[in-house]
Amino acid sequence: MKKIFLLMSLCGLFIFLSCKKDKETDKQIAAVTDQKNDSTDIGDDGWPREAANNGTKLVYYQPQVDSWDDQKEIKARIAFSLTPKDGKQVLGVASLQAATLVDKDSRSVFLKNIQVTDVRFPALDQKKVPEMEKLFKETLPKGGDPVSVDRILADLDTTTSPAKGIAAQNSAPPIFYSSNPAILLIIQGEPVLVPVEKSDIQYVVNTNWDLFFDKATNDYYLLAENIWLTSKKVEGKWIKTTKVPEGLKNLPSGQNFDEVKKMIPPPSSGNAPEVFFSKVPAELILVEGPPKFVKIPGTQLLYIDNTENDVFANEAQGQYYVLLSGRWFGSKSLEGPWSYAGNNLPADFAKIPKDSPRASVLASVPGTQEAKDAVMLAQVPTTAIINKADAEAKAKVTYDGTPQFKPIEGTKMQYAANTPDKVIKVGDLYYLCFQAVWFMSTSPNGPWKVTNSVPKEIYTIPPSSPVYNVTYVTQTNVTDTTVESNTTAGYFGAFIIGATVGAILTYGTGFYYPPYFYYGGLYPYPIYRPWPCTYGAGAVYNPWTGGWAAGRRVYGPYGSAGTSAWYNPATGRYGRSASVQGWYGGRTAASSYNPWTGNYGRTVQGHNAYAQWGHSAATNGRDWVQSGHVTTRRGTAIGYETSGGNKGVITHRRGGGTTIHTNNNMYAGHDGHIYKRDQNGNWSHYNNGNGGWTQAGTLGSSQHKINKPDGTNLPKPDRDAGLANKSLGENNRLGGRTDNFPKADQTLGRPEKPLGEGGSQNVTRDLDHFENSRIQGETRNHDFQNFRNNSNFRSGGGQFGSGGFRGGGGGFRGRR
Repeated sequence: MKKIFLLMSLCGLFIFLSCKKDKETDKQIAAVTDQKNDSTDIGDDGWPREAANNGTKLVYYQPQVDSWDDQKEIKARIAFSLTPKDGKQVLGVASLQAATLVDKDSRSVFLKNIQVTDVRFPALDQKKVPEMEKLFKETLPKGGDPVSVDRILADLDTTTSPAKGIAAQNSAPPIFYSSNPAILLIIQGEPVLVPVEKSDIQYVVNTNWDLFFDKATNDYYLLAENIWLTSKKVEGKWIKTTKVPEGLKNLPSGQNFDEVKKMIPPPSSGNAPEVFFSKVPAELILVEGPPKFVKIPGTQLLYIDNTENDVFANEAQGQYYVLLSGRWFGSKSLEGPWSYAGNNLPADFAKIPKDSPRASVLASVPGTQEAKDAVMLAQVPTTAIINKADAEAKAKVTYDGTPQFKPIEGTKMQYAANTPDKVIKVGDLYYLCFQAVWFMSTSPNGPWKVTNSVPKEIYTIPPSSPVYNVTYVTQTNVTDTTVESNTTAGYFGAFIIGATVGAILTYGTGFYYPPYFYYGGLYPYPIYRPWPCTYGAGAVYNPWTGGWAAGRRVYGPYGSAGTSAWYNPATGRYGRSASVQGWYGGRTAASSYNPWTGNYGRTVQGHNAYAQWGHSAATNGRDWVQSGHVTTRRGTAIGYETSGGNKGVITHRRGGGTTIHTNNNMYAGHDGHIYKRDQNGNWSHYNNGNGGWTQAGTLGSSQHKINKPDGTNLPKPDRDAGLANKSLGENNRLGGRTDNFPKADQTLGRPEKPLGEGGSQNVTRDLDHFENSRIQGETRNHDFQNFRNNSNFRSGGGQFGSGGFRGGGGGFRGRR
């Protein structure tokens, strides 16, 4: 698999060497590469962090997130220590709100335009508060700090705002089963045949395998991996052959047929696989020999070990379960029939251990933390700031003949049916969602202008419509020259379903959108326009990218019939596309193609929707942060040890700001007190009239035991050689003083309310939650860093890598 993804990462180079390219294409490829390289260097380096201003030093701890409205504006609390130049250190608590920009490559949220809404110094003389508040606001960065998405999601209580699921279609697709070598041949409808020049050979474009037809003999020829098969009918019996028509030698070069030509003449070795045929998107459960069942400890579940599919058996029910595109189907037999089982999944599925070889399915089990995280991440928008003029210069719609519009079910709107672009007619106006940017025109042919507002009617388009995914693109913060475009996972084909037993994230809407065919006009070949397919691509969820990768070897080198072909009217030729779909649509060989966003570009683009505009037209979080507070590439690690015994490592980030790799054990209580927790689970608050730490008695004690991860799993900060053997993370007693300052008679956010004694039960419950989430967020952030560093995340399209996700992308032969 690793080699396959390495080949896919180099596909742009191969295409460049084999095809004639213009300067614009080269710039687009360079922009994608630059963005990818930048993103891997920007991220959450840990907490607490330090900032300095004219001799004042500020150490601020990990934000405790109270809300994230529409995943665009965040409200949080922070605990901090502030040391004025030539002054004494004081501790404080602040409430913040900020706009957010999300970069999903680095899995980071960037805080922008930070506003301090409230500051409290529990043990400071009231007369000194204005001065210290002013110093704090001047020293705190105004934006640019990257915070791990995982830290924020761990803080948020997702049960307070349940996700809104879509009315998806969850009927089971055709599901085939085999314990012998087999492939799944999908042809949507009747074969669409295109002639091979100077021969009697035609090839089928609406399929997921290399399929040819010989007009002279009326025989079909199918290349399955390195075996040639032949049959009189596509749905008939396929047998191995070592002789193929001579006309296959005339296949065009550079159109993803180079690997086919290498198989001429056919190899004599190898056994013929069984061929399962379907005219609609289908799935194949392929087991290598008799099923080998493995018991899952603590449950009545078993899983089949010798398959790439996620197939389970429930001993209590005698029922089989399979996970396909994020949906569960059940059956009494592996041969079927299968029916949707997502609403009555056995409770034991939630008990699958996190270290189980099948733990990846937890993201699709309703009610699990993994499923909640997937749903929450799907609602987090990626934001790009679009230059209107640049975007308008590139917006273009190509129709197959005269524009044709079809009604959108349940609305008064219509959509353009004979183009791969998403054009919606609302009244007398036309709206185009092109590469995640909305345009408007009085004509279906343009000219197109970036619209300042999108009609509300568009967001009522139902999932049964093939253009439903455009409802996940919004535009905000319009200026004369720019507009912010926001996209969430639905635009790329990931949808939330379920509400009664818990929401989960699935691939596709479940509806089947028949492909569009066009014959005649100026084109020498028939036009085939497939819509996205929920099934037939072997989609597997990747929790680190928050998206779906598609493709197993049994589904064909081109992913599915819905992602198999593209057509270039300028050359009059069809080409082939091998796609890996992820959060951003992933990488695609031969053309930039995501079935949900449409085919655009002539070479490897992918990366994300906004890369198509070029670096000068769109910027996102990582671009903005480079001119903000933090500009991270590499840093220098400096060890320190204070007279008070605190030890740690400070990492300086270019452009300002540091991360202190030491104990992050300081919290902001919503009552205005500052808290920390000892090894016995007791909370202490900083105040009590003497500026020291006071245990809050029984109310300050933990009300429940926190399950902390094994410390060996937590990240190890970079150290200087001299600090390699020094202990980090010791109890951080910043501000542990004996100054007898009067306490401020204020509660955070409510100056009219007395601060009072710290450690009330409702406060410590809140702190228990934030401590647990801080631990979990740190662990998950570290796990993501390991995934990114130990897989192909940085190179081959990067959305699936070798991070242990079975079957993802593994079926592509890397057609170049």
